[in-house]
Amino acid sequence: AYVWVTGGRYQETENANLQQARISIASDTAGRIVQVGIADNQTVKAGDLLFVIDPEPYKIALAQADAAVAAARLNVEQLRAAYSQAMAQQKSAKSEVDYAESQYDRAADLAEKGINAKSSLDEARNDLDKAKQQLAVAEQGIISAKAALGGNPDIETDKHPSVMSALAARDKAAYNLSQTTVKAPSDGIVYQASSFKVGQYVSVGTPLFALVETDDTWIDANFKETQLTNMKPGQKAEIVVDTYPGRTFEATVKAIGAGTGAEFSLLPAQNATGNWVKVTQRIPVRLELTDPDAKMALRTGMSATVTVDTGVARGLPSIFGHATAGEHAQ
Repeated sequence: AYVWVTGGRYQETENANLQQARISIASDTAGRIVQVGIADNQTVKAGDLLFVIDPEPYKIALAQADAAVAAARLNVEQLRAAYSQAMAQQKSAKSEVDYAESQYDRAADLAEKGINAKSSLDEARNDLDKAKQQLAVAEQGIISAKAALGGNPDIETDKHPSVMSALAARDKAAYNLSQTTVKAPSDGIVYQASSFKVGQYVSVGTPLFALVETDDTWIDANFKETQLTNMKPGQKAEIVVDTYPGRTFEATVKAIGAGTGAEFSLLPAQNATGNWVKVTQRIPVRLELTDPDAKMALRTGMSATVTVDTGVARGLPSIFGHATAGEHAQ
């Protein structure tokens, strides 16, 4: 009876496994592998070289993009020159209109006095109409040249849409070139890379091998639902890994799962039958290792025994409560 009364504070399960994040390494660019800097089960640090894809095609693409940027900038300068030329032509056409108007006014005055023939007046009117038409063409040329400059004759060269487009293409080419060198995103152990060799052709997004992160380690423990009564996030726990039976690691309850394992299985159990049997369910609990020595040779998938200190024992009040309830029932 004493053991039962004082028990219940520490909840233990052997249904637990150590977990580490696994990153699927893939390439953002396609090409042939020209250098491999890792081997299967090799430990790497963040930033270490994993492999290199042949950069030559991407260097050529970057050179072409640089040439396209230069051509776009040159084109903007030509458009700016065309706008200046259109302005000069408009100014010249305006002068021609002013001259043709003065000639027409003189011819009209002389014709009214009977000094010039009517044909001279008609010729002056025709010259004036031609000058006005040329002025209209020149003004339309200014509008077209201004539109080609994005509506702003004083626009910065690199702010022109065509140059911005070329610069974006150049940035993409530079990014693709940078992605030919693939480095480790974090500390970890390379896994399933035994067949990854120089000369292999890789496609974009195709998984090549895995990187198991050694800096991100946690425990998934599956407790019985009856053990979770007083379990809460933040409670202290002890972990014993089967690989190191004499070693205890400190941990903290990080979170309690949203449901039982059966509830989230591929084929959830259907209990709406006549032969249903009640089975105690298990709910996953995630624990975070807080022991600084936990970075020793721990591997994902290792079996472990987890003991959580809930801080609450069964105690005597619950016994007296049941006894009182029994007396009332009688």
